Amino acid sequence: MKLLLDTHILLCALTDDERLSPKARLLIEDEGNDIYYSIVSPWEIELKHLRHPDQMRLTGEDLDFFGEDAGYLRLPIQIHHISALRNLRREEGSPKHQDPFDRMLIAQAASSSMFLLTHDERILQYTDPHIISV
Repeated sequence: MKLLLDTHILLCALTDDERLSPKARLLIEDEGNDIYYSIVSPWEIELKHLRHPDQMRLTGEDLDFFGEDAGYLRLPIQIHHISALRNLRREEGSPKHQDPFDRMLIAQAASSSMFLLTHDERILQYTDPHIISV
């Protein structure tokens, strides 16, 4: 199975954070799964680092290095990912969700036959079957 890690799950997996759920840990450690991280994640982390370097000590370049070092596969942004944004749907009555990083991760997973691992409630309100709650 191809698994795409959302940025928070990626950070937790790379730092062996105890907040990583047992379900996420099992899926990530399963050698039968291919683990991906999107180039969106280093981009998001770099912006957070630039705004609050005291809170986000990791740079985007650091995250990219650690992701590759862990054996995860980097997923670039391609035009079909961008086009897939128009197909995203949320549950009826869900509050607006404008986070472009989250939206791209969902679109990438859906259009690349992957499953996005997340625990973000806002992402879980999308109706796409390519999202796995962990």
